[in-house]
Amino acid sequence: MSYSHEWFLSLLAIIAILITPGPTNTLLAASGLNRGVRSSLALIPVELCGYGVSIATWGYLLISLSANFPLLPHVIKLLCAIFIIWLAFKMWRTTLAIGEVRASPVGKRALFMATLLNPKGLLFASAVFPSSAFVDLPGFAAQFLVFALLLIPIACGWIAFGALLGSGRVPWLRPDYLQRGAALVLAIFALSIGMSALS
Repeated sequence: MSYSHEWFLSLLAIIAILITPGPTNTLLAASGLNRGVRSSLALIPVELCGYGVSIATWGYLLISLSANFPLLPHVIKLLCAIFIIWLAFKMWRTTLAIGEVRASPVGKRALFMATLLNPKGLLFASAVFPSSAFVDLPGFAAQFLVFALLLIPIACGWIAFGALLGSGRVPWLRPDYLQRGAALVLAIFALSIGMSALS
């Protein structure tokens, strides 16, 4: 597989995982619903910090453990593939829970902790970011910059999505359509991760 092809697949993987509904995206959408788009934009740097700490911690931990357990990356990738399949199945069958947090404002601390503990951090560190990103700080910074450039518009989209749901002006905008589309993308991505783990 060529480098450009791997790079393109990595970008698609980041987008697919980031766009997937989860605790962080639900909180962003809930904030957009409660506070509007402009007031919610301050949460995006908090999300970036949460993912940065999570991905760096998992990545450096996996690199250090892989020296003594060379099969660990393959096992982690298989577990990630299984988790993504389960997540895709769950997403297909459920609907977004944005309305459940409508009454309470979304704080920066809550969003940071939700992102820090989000399983997506492990997924990015073990199956999406190249292992070379965790060798030195410049390598990680370059990879995380690309990650941030993809995260910002997706986070804005989730905030705007919540604001649109709250406005009631777009009755055709249905969360279940979004979730089922993301579920299909995740299932395809899980298959590619599983194949790479077994190769």
